[in-house]
Amino acid sequence: MHVCCFVFDLQLSETYGPVMTVYLGPQRAVFLVGYEAVKEALVDRAEDFTGRGPVPFLIRATKGYGLVVSNGERWRQLRRFTLTTLRDFGMGRKGMEEWIQEESQHLVNRINSTNATPFDPTFFLSCSASNVICCMVFGQRFSYDDKDFLDLLLPVCFETHDSHFYFPSQLYNIFPRLMEWLPGRQHKVFANIEKLRQFTMTKIQEHQDTLDISSPRDYIDCFLTRLNQEKDIPTTEFHYDNLVSTVLNLYQAGTESSSSTIRYALNLLIKYPKIQGRQATGNLLEQIWHS
Repeated sequence: MHVCCFVFDLQLSETYGPVMTVYLGPQRAVFLVGYEAVKEALVDRAEDFTGRGPVPFLIRATKGYGLVVSNGERWRQLRRFTLTTLRDFGMGRKGMEEWIQEESQHLVNRINSTNATPFDPTFFLSCSASNVICCMVFGQRFSYDDKDFLDLLLPVCFETHDSHFYFPSQLYNIFPRLMEWLPGRQHKVFANIEKLRQFTMTKIQEHQDTLDISSPRDYIDCFLTRLNQEKDIPTTEFHYDNLVSTVLNLYQAGTESSSSTIRYALNLLIKYPKIQGRQATGNLLEQIWHS
């Protein structure tokens, strides 16, 4: 059984206890309330709760493949490979720090181009976060003015932060078959994800045409090398569908979560101006606040 953990109303737990079952349409969800209940499930009995519950919206977006929606042996193989590969390419090390510093300079230059006028930082921060991910996954960064890059980034950047997006996505998770027939923004989101999938497939083909197994350039090269090594193993999870969906997982999840964290940090700096390092930073954050 898969368990979903949420911050739930403590008053309900006083009546029904620390473990409550709620039916979201036909789907059963189990809520854990309080430190002891969560610790017992996720720490003391972690092995029993490693699985991920079915999320129809993500399954539809990834066609059921990739790291995010997987469980069991597929999840173990892809997770181990992905962590090892990304660390080899600098995640959490000096190499990645240099990429981030380089991308930060591009971000500062773009912010300076606003000429001290109020602006929304969402787009710039998403471009920066996305480019750091792209360096590890695609082996390249993109210009903030690259049309193809913008066509792919803008839906990830804005739709995932739009309150009108969350409602249909949650409805899709509860009533997936019904939402396939009803009109709504979920169809636009899926169309944009398909564009991103096509872009990813094009990049994978470019990597395949220029692959040098003795000198991997990025995550895609490493996955293709492993795919070729295990192509005759029936139980392997290193195949084309998992490659496409895992790259999508890394791109979308990495871009949204990183840029959201930075935006939250900016809000904190604005709220507590005394911790801002320099007056120039304070002026910049004031511009963001008034946008």
